[in-house]
Amino acid sequence: MTFIRSWLFVPGNQERRLRKVRQLEADAIIYDLEDAVPPAEKGNARQAVRQALEERAARRAYVRVNDAASGLLAADLEAVVCEPLQGIVLPKAGSAADIAAADAHLGRLERDNGWETGRIGLIPLVETAAGVYRALELASGCSRVRRLAFGSVDYALDIGAELTGDGLELLYPRCQLVLASRVAGIEAPIDAAFIRLQDTEGLRRETRQAKQLGFEGKLVVHPDQIAPVNELFAPTREEIAEAQAVVEAFRQSEASGQAAIRLNGGMIDYPVVHRCRKLLETARGLGLLDGA
Repeated sequence: MTFIRSWLFVPGNQERRLRKVRQLEADAIIYDLEDAVPPAEKGNARQAVRQALEERAARRAYVRVNDAASGLLAADLEAVVCEPLQGIVLPKAGSAADIAAADAHLGRLERDNGWETGRIGLIPLVETAAGVYRALELASGCSRVRRLAFGSVDYALDIGAELTGDGLELLYPRCQLVLASRVAGIEAPIDAAFIRLQDTEGLRRETRQAKQLGFEGKLVVHPDQIAPVNELFAPTREEIAEAQAVVEAFRQSEASGQAAIRLNGGMIDYPVVHRCRKLLETARGLGLLDGA
């Protein structure tokens, strides 16, 4: 399993920011052809993003294309599909038809390149009432959908909600995406970007909440947001040590015929142990823990 914490948007028409990608510690880069690029700049942005992809500046490279209803999707995909591309972020995904349209375009381009079908991943960006309502449909839309992402600003605009500091207005869609992802058997979703760039504590608070709800990463819109998001989505040393102690104690208990034990004042049984093992798997994936 690939554990990706921070997903940084980089505008496709800003050469200076494209050049800085190699210096950034984001786990994944999303080159943006949609909201960050004015209509008159779309063509130039496609060329610039294709060049950035071929230069392999990003460890994990994704592209946010324009949505299926824009009339720009096919041209975007034609321009950016190349060997280093790992996936497409599809904005305003609202139905199975949106997924099918992107899947068909990607499948044709994969065949043209002689690649295995499904090589390029597809991340539906859920940012409308229709998308939230049909989250399971989107998560199950095709095999190349491996995770969902949430777009809170467009969602709030669509339903007429007011974005607040406590995020109560976004609790339902966040839970909906987590549940749909689990039912569909795909990776946990990516949380929405935090747009108040100077509010570091607000970013940390929202990231903690997203992790508590079951998200495993967050969209970021500024390099200064990368470090807090990476830190908060990674297990701490204390959590790793506690998980190791639980797993070892339970191993010994299970060997003696017991499947539930008390440890440090708490009850330990299979669900707790499975959670600890998952945490240790994440720690290994992030290079925080050696061994099998």
